[in-house]
Amino acid sequence: MRLIERDFYLNKLKDVMGTPDIKVITGVRRSGKSKLLESFMAYVWENEPEVNIIHVNFNLNAYENLTEYHVLHDYIENAYLPDKNNFVFIDEVQMCSGFEKAINSLHASEKYDIYITGSNAFLLSSDLATLFTGRTFEIEVFPFSFGEFMRYFELTDPYVAFNRYIQEGGMSGSYLYKTQESKYDYISDVFNTLIVRDIQRKYGIRNMPLMERLCDFLIDNISNQTSTRGVAAAFTREQVKTNDRTISAYIKYLCNAFAFYKVRRYDIQGKRYLTSNDKYYLSDHSFKYAKLGTKNADYGRMIENIVAIELLRRGYELYAGVLYRKEIDFVAIKRSEKLYIQVSGSIDDPDTFKREVDPLLKIRDAYPKMILTRTRQEAYQYEGVQIVDVADWLLQE
Repeated sequence: MRLIERDFYLNKLKDVMGTPDIKVITGVRRSGKSKLLESFMAYVWENEPEVNIIHVNFNLNAYENLTEYHVLHDYIENAYLPDKNNFVFIDEVQMCSGFEKAINSLHASEKYDIYITGSNAFLLSSDLATLFTGRTFEIEVFPFSFGEFMRYFELTDPYVAFNRYIQEGGMSGSYLYKTQESKYDYISDVFNTLIVRDIQRKYGIRNMPLMERLCDFLIDNISNQTSTRGVAAAFTREQVKTNDRTISAYIKYLCNAFAFYKVRRYDIQGKRYLTSNDKYYLSDHSFKYAKLGTKNADYGRMIENIVAIELLRRGYELYAGVLYRKEIDFVAIKRSEKLYIQVSGSIDDPDTFKREVDPLLKIRDAYPKMILTRTRQEAYQYEGVQIVDVADWLLQE
């Protein structure tokens, strides 16, 4: 497989190299966590003087004898060199029973710079503070962005490339396959086998038909307002036995595994978070095509999913805005920065343009407001609202 440098993530690792934190690389399965670790190891070899790298990759049978935490701990301690800068890299750490005990002990010794990756369902962001007694620094890896997609395939025309990216998505393991059908087979297998299976193992789920049905429902309703009670009621009408507590728990598991991202709603006028009708987005939009097919594809929603993941990748907190009963797709917040964003497949129709721009014009604060759409032209302003081609915006860093 052809490799590209994922500088966005690599630079984050470089910035924390040598700090006492436990560096934890998380993200959806097959998003490139292991390759990122390998790339960073290569950087350390080339740039760190007097280095001793201790690498354990539990994907390989060569390390299967280390799957008990005492054995793993002793292996690393025996590989320690007192006159060197000792780096520890562990891939798929959850395959070692009691791994957190080994990591905590190694970290407490203050002798190692520690980097780990793990299965999304077994190394949850919400669990890190509980698992590790030392401070952790989390780097969440997403599937290939549009810019990375263009670099991988050496594409130069962003507008043509974006059409292809909508179809193929960011799961780079699929790029090796020659036909679109075989690409989708790979992507569907990643979702079914690696993501859902991890959830089943982690939480001991017995009703997998219900989980699979819920997955299909959420995939088919990305960007729609969704309530757990509404989903449970809809399933009950179809004579699927469940309740809102079970649906809520299953959705939480899917989000914990980075299959979906929940976006809460935010009342812009009242400046308060709303507690119902959240929205959900896929970690990679290609999962929808792979699971449900491309018939009757709603490109507007697919583009909205792409924008949501890109905003999260850039470090924004993401909310769905509500103002005077009007919906604003995204309120993106990062420290003192705030963006209001509408996403549309096209605004060529005057009624569509009016529907998208009116809610933005009603916002009275001075934060930037924009419509991301497919214009194939330079960005321009309409009464203070920026109109930006979505492909151009995605390539901005």
